[in-house]
Amino acid sequence: MLEIHQFPCLSDNYGFLVHDSDSQETVCIDTPDADAYLREAAAKGWQITQIWNTHWHPDHAGGNAAIKAATGCTIVAPAEVEKIAPIDRVVDDGDTVTIGVHEAKVIDVGGHTTGHVAYHLADDGIAFVGDSVFALGCGRMFEGNPQQFWASLDRIRALPPETMLYCAHEYTQANARFALSADPDNAELRAYVEEIDARRMRNEPTVPTKLERELLTNPFLRADRDDLRSRWGGDTPEETFAILRAAKDNF
Repeated sequence: MLEIHQFPCLSDNYGFLVHDSDSQETVCIDTPDADAYLREAAAKGWQITQIWNTHWHPDHAGGNAAIKAATGCTIVAPAEVEKIAPIDRVVDDGDTVTIGVHEAKVIDVGGHTTGHVAYHLADDGIAFVGDSVFALGCGRMFEGNPQQFWASLDRIRALPPETMLYCAHEYTQANARFALSADPDNAELRAYVEEIDARRMRNEPTVPTKLERELLTNPFLRADRDDLRSRWGGDTPEETFAILRAAKDNF
């Protein structure tokens, strides 16, 4: 059985520790703050055995070296993480990684960074998506291009709709403001935003989010919709996505 321990770190990141009670393995999903991860693992009585990085940015891989030094864990990551830290095992699209008997498929979700990956544990109904997609948003396109990023989002869209997406930041209220401007006639979106505001008033996280709901409300996952394309322009979903992404950058 897997247990996911989620905790805030840095200014707006979430840390995730995934623990398998049968094998006693514990995986760090990204490492924004080594001290926080080591402290949270110790409090749970868990021994960190692996790190699974989604991409190379310091708020996702910056704690690798310190956690490795403290625990001797194995670092699993896309090749781009070697920009800032050594890797024990390089993974790419289609590879699999395991925690105990639980298997995760590595998915190419490049766009935020070129080599960004996600980890999908199909049997557990969860995916760790880093900064590729957020609740009501997606990552800023720092390195990729619209064609690459839309193809990545399309791979996320193809996951089972009940999949819970564990994204890495609490950006949802800011994303919601843009989503409402992008898709103002979406009743499901308006209801979702009311729920988000209520949760944040109670200081509750909005992560994880269910893919099924994002498919109904997240404008970046809906760039192939005729209503959004007619409102924002673009002859293809990739073009509409690019327009939406640029608009969010300047929102």
